Amino acid sequence: MNTVADKKPRLTTSAMIASIASEGQRVKAAPFGKALVALAEQRPEIVGLTADLAKYTDLHLFGQAYPERFFQMGMAEQLLMAAAGGMAKEGLLPFATTYAVFGTRRAYDFIHQVIAEENLNVKLCCALPGLTTGYGPSHQATEDLALMRGIPGLTIVDPCDALDIEQAVPQIAAHTGPVYMRLLRGNVPLVLDEYDYRFELGKAKLLRDGNEVLVIASGFMTMRALEVAEALHADGIGVAVLHCPTIKPLDEAAIVEAVRYKHRLVVVAENHSVIGGLGEAVASTLLRHRVQPAGFQLAGLPDRFLDAGALPTLHDRYGISTPTLSARIRAWLG
Repeated sequence: MNTVADKKPRLTTSAMIASIASEGQRVKAAPFGKALVALAEQRPEIVGLTADLAKYTDLHLFGQAYPERFFQMGMAEQLLMAAAGGMAKEGLLPFATTYAVFGTRRAYDFIHQVIAEENLNVKLCCALPGLTTGYGPSHQATEDLALMRGIPGLTIVDPCDALDIEQAVPQIAAHTGPVYMRLLRGNVPLVLDEYDYRFELGKAKLLRDGNEVLVIASGFMTMRALEVAEALHADGIGVAVLHCPTIKPLDEAAIVEAVRYKHRLVVVAENHSVIGGLGEAVASTLLRHRVQPAGFQLAGLPDRFLDAGALPTLHDRYGISTPTLSARIRAWLG
């Protein structure tokens, strides 16, 4: 006899690197690459560098449009960061791309010493943040925010969707100083255009309100939070969603305003380890401002090395899929 599980489509190895977009969801292709090409037309000082991953960070579009301003550094992430810092010292505006694990773990000291200590105008845009690949701990940057938050003066951006990325690119270029942006590549979901949203560097935005739960989220977990809010609304549970695309500096005023004097459960949802990310930053903010929510929970990735496998399976396993996040919030509400 066939069970429900038997009827599910069999996941292939391609699901390990699948888009985070659900079936039938609206997407835009390569929003980062296209936004950078458009901006570089007006700003000739922009250069693009990568460490053998142009196609997989959408920087190949920049390389095709401006081959004389594109630099392929090979599989040498430390050299990538050092070269970007040197170019910034000469007045250029480098956008450097690689995978988040290689940019943060392998080249950390070069970002810290070459770029950040001298406050150089380098923009690091790193793909596969958190659990956006199924290829195990070697490729899953589940601790990148914890590492980068510790670097003084480094601005950190975690966009939700294609609109966020498109609007973030010119703003991080206009910002003076180093920036680390988590990068969604390929076919990226488009959701925020339905919420009268505009990206503002350093600002959080309340996308919807609700009386029972406040979900504070960043990255694609804001998309998941909005889906959860719709699902729980059908059962009469009001879920507010506060999107925090800038992790550092954090918009503490918006967080305090969203929590203070409102008797509701606060859940921080993030595509990152519960250690050292947005959740702990929000908790610290609330404590320092003496704001007491009705309850507080972290909906992030566990503090361990995660499994390899198909992304949909892993998102269910670690509680960041829409159904599992909904179930967690229901349980926390009691």
